[in-house]
Amino acid sequence: MSIFKTKILFLSALLALSTWVGMAVAEARTLPTPKGKLVLTVSGKISVTNKGDTAEFDRAMLEDIGMESFTTSTPWYSGPTKFEGIPMAKLLDRLGASGEHLMVVALNDYSSDIPVADVRKYKVLLALKVNDEYISVRDKGPLFIIYPFDTDPDLQHQTYYGRSVWQVSKIVVK
Repeated sequence: MSIFKTKILFLSALLALSTWVGMAVAEARTLPTPKGKLVLTVSGKISVTNKGDTAEFDRAMLEDIGMESFTTSTPWYSGPTKFEGIPMAKLLDRLGASGEHLMVVALNDYSSDIPVADVRKYKVLLALKVNDEYISVRDKGPLFIIYPFDTDPDLQHQTYYGRSVWQVSKIVVK
């Protein structure tokens, strides 16, 4: 193969790679519009939005971020319970969040302040499912901030139970 053909192949590969990287970066900076029922609105110190200065999500959009699960005991369910949802750290990263605190607001206007450090240290979930079933509003849904209480005895304290907001509808990054 001649040097000219090698250079052309190299430049073509470089162009394809840069186009792919550019598309990935553009996707990371944009957020689609919810197609289903709105379940979460995030505002505050975020750089990725889809409606004014907020980010709105339906359930499918949250699931697309990447679901994870853990089983833990809680004061609200009998016995160890499986929770499945979005790691809060992934959600914040997806939104380009830059704050140090989260004000999490429930459907009934209950709110709790959660340090972003908690989210990263303890792998806190924004749960959509309990024991493999979507969480209904009647059973603390549609979204539930949950800590993996069984992983650290320090988490089995009223401070962290109070930060485990159920019926989450809004998050403000501060």
